[in-house]
Amino acid sequence: MDSNRATTMRQRYVWNHILFFALWQFSNAVTHYSISEELKEGSVVANLAADLDLDVETLSKRKMRLDIVANKKYFDVNKETGELYIVEKIDREHICPTKTSILCYLKLEVILENPVRIFNIELEILDINDNAPQFRRDSIRLDIAESTSAGERFSLSNAVDPDVGTNSVKTYYLSESEHFNIELQTGRDGSKFAELILKKALDREQQAVHHLVLSAVDGGTPTRSGTASVIVHVLDINDNTPTFDKEEYNIEVMENSPIGSLVLQLNATDSDEGSNADITYSYSLYTSEKTQEMFNINPSNGELTVKGMLNYEDFRIYDMEIIAMDKGENALSGQCKISILVEDMNDNHPEISIKSFQSPIKENAELGTVIAVVSISDKDSGENGKIDLTIPGNLPFKLKESSGNFFELVVSELLDREKAPEYEITFTVTDRGSPPLSDNETMTLELLDVNDNVPQFPQSFYTIRVMENNAPGALLDTLTAYDPDLHENQYLVYFIIEREIANTSMSMLFSISPENGKLYALKTFDHEIEKEFLFHIEARDSGVPPLSSNVTVHIIIVDQNDNTPVIVSPWRAHGSVVEEKIPRSTDKGSLVSKVIAIDGDSVLNSRITYQFLQVTDATLFSLDQYNGEIRTIRMFSYRDPRLQRLVVVAKDNGEPALSATVTIKLSTVETAVKAYSDMTEVPLEYDIFSDLNLYLVIGLGSVSFLLLITILVTIVLKCQKPKSSKAAPPCRNSVVSERNSFADSTLVSNDAYWYSMFLAETRKGKLVVRQPAPKGSRYIVSSLPRSTGLTETSGSAPSTLQVRTVSNDSCVHLGISNIYSSSANYLILFVWK
Repeated sequence: MDSNRATTMRQRYVWNHILFFALWQFSNAVTHYSISEELKEGSVVANLAADLDLDVETLSKRKMRLDIVANKKYFDVNKETGELYIVEKIDREHICPTKTSILCYLKLEVILENPVRIFNIELEILDINDNAPQFRRDSIRLDIAESTSAGERFSLSNAVDPDVGTNSVKTYYLSESEHFNIELQTGRDGSKFAELILKKALDREQQAVHHLVLSAVDGGTPTRSGTASVIVHVLDINDNTPTFDKEEYNIEVMENSPIGSLVLQLNATDSDEGSNADITYSYSLYTSEKTQEMFNINPSNGELTVKGMLNYEDFRIYDMEIIAMDKGENALSGQCKISILVEDMNDNHPEISIKSFQSPIKENAELGTVIAVVSISDKDSGENGKIDLTIPGNLPFKLKESSGNFFELVVSELLDREKAPEYEITFTVTDRGSPPLSDNETMTLELLDVNDNVPQFPQSFYTIRVMENNAPGALLDTLTAYDPDLHENQYLVYFIIEREIANTSMSMLFSISPENGKLYALKTFDHEIEKEFLFHIEARDSGVPPLSSNVTVHIIIVDQNDNTPVIVSPWRAHGSVVEEKIPRSTDKGSLVSKVIAIDGDSVLNSRITYQFLQVTDATLFSLDQYNGEIRTIRMFSYRDPRLQRLVVVAKDNGEPALSATVTIKLSTVETAVKAYSDMTEVPLEYDIFSDLNLYLVIGLGSVSFLLLITILVTIVLKCQKPKSSKAAPPCRNSVVSERNSFADSTLVSNDAYWYSMFLAETRKGKLVVRQPAPKGSRYIVSSLPRSTGLTETSGSAPSTLQVRTVSNDSCVHLGISNIYSSSANYLILFVWK
């Protein structure tokens, strides 16, 4: 088995060598093609089937393939047509990067099977001008000294063009320049390069940098070019001297300038550069040591600063020379002169001196009154020595220049201590230097008070209510005035301005404390007698002359319920029981009697109401609670008792309420009492008139005895004997009512005289009466409204009223007694023989 295997292996080896030799012999034939680079993909290079004499129909069967001796597959064969076409665009410069030969080939092998055949193909890639010349650097920098002579040459880097032959770099061009041009050179390998030639000497101070453009152009069609910028830096040489801005400087410096303060910033310039332009500053030998002691020059930056304390009075001008030297190999220098003038500084404060000051002064000082004399001064001169004196503008004073630097402070507005008791006056003196200096002095001016303010009450009118029956010496109120003055000018004294009312001085009724204005009542007041008082209180200060003001005080006496109602009708001659007779045939609603009570109080306290306290038969009589009329509710029957007892209480409206009672005994009779149908004012006879006359005479005599004597004398002298049968017609001034108040009622009692006397419509302010009279006497009872004016506080004094008597035609003066009630003033007039 091993021998057979070995034999087989030897045979296969022999056949392989024979096949390889046959193929090698066949492949020695090479087919050449030429194409341009950069052809589009899919472009057909050649028809291999035709060129190699191959059957197109057998290409697929024989597995025709293309073997490219390269890393990339640039070509392929169409097995249906046998065409060789481009698969990827070909770049000649990429395939043949070296320029040792202008020829560039791609080798291909076409392989077929059944039988195996190999064809060698060479493709020459022809160059096209698809690359522009390109310099290795975009910018070429050259440094050339400004001392370089004309004709010097400088190498420039050449441009590179990947193309070959005529498509490579052909020539160079240089942008226009008056200092440079180029010359074209050819290297050993045939490459072209340019040399830069200086044709005119350079000056760095005129142009330190030259910007040129070098262009490389190839020989292709169309031509392509590339550019590079050539930057020529001109190197400096120390050929320029430092120069100052000015040759001479005149500087002014304030005295007392701080040490180290800058006087002048020197600036010397050198057109050179580098060390040739580095400058140092120093004093020249011509600068004095005194100047160098007062000022310092910084050698590096040229700052001239103050070194010592400058004093205008010691030295006013400093001269110096400054040298600026560069650091070049052959150092060059420049110089300038400086003159420093020391200026006077405003270093002295102005001074102020108060020569005279008057304080305190009276607040009524006249305008123009001199208060102070002030002097000012300043040691400086010129504008620094000019000074101004001022005071605050909101003060009522002004400054008035007198002579030189002296000023007077005078009053410019009226002063008022009550508004401003003192003033802080600040005198400020300021010079006109820059910056200005100032000083000030403050004085306090006090004002003395004068009596220029009138005492003032908080109110101009005081109303004080005083309850009647007050205790004597009771404090009513405190009236305090205010005076803004000081000391004795504000000490006030209070007193009542004297005024008499009803022959009574106010000082008899009231008293006021002079020190504190407390008002007291000196007596007990009765509202029924005195209802109000009106007077003035004066407050006077203690100044010289004294000033005063007054205030009106209105005292109102407030009523108390201190008067018990008084029953005046029906009249009770003896005791408190009134006996009356009425016919049993009296109709329903007839007036039986009328209870009238009066109350000395006023307003609510005098409002009286009536009610039954006891009654024998409540179904027989009714009582009107407001006017006191007793009327029959029904007619008498035979069952009613013959005697009826009525107890009536009259109660006022005060707190607590006060009351009075009256008992009326009514007797029923079968025959009617003679009725007085004549309702005119005629004299009536009455058997008890003497007692009534005595009662009224005593009451009226206690009020005004002297007036009654006068009336009696007048009656005796002027009256005639009255006629008993006829009534005289009333005279023109009679106050007897013309209204017949009994037209709608029948008076059935025996006291018809008293019922008729007080029966009235009190709300209308009149009283209508009958006039029966006792023997030997004549009288008239009437009433007047409150508006008649009989409201004097001295109401106890009787007044007179002229009326005509009923007995003759002569008129007499009658005594009038006031009786107060809630609705009317009742006046009882008496005339007797």
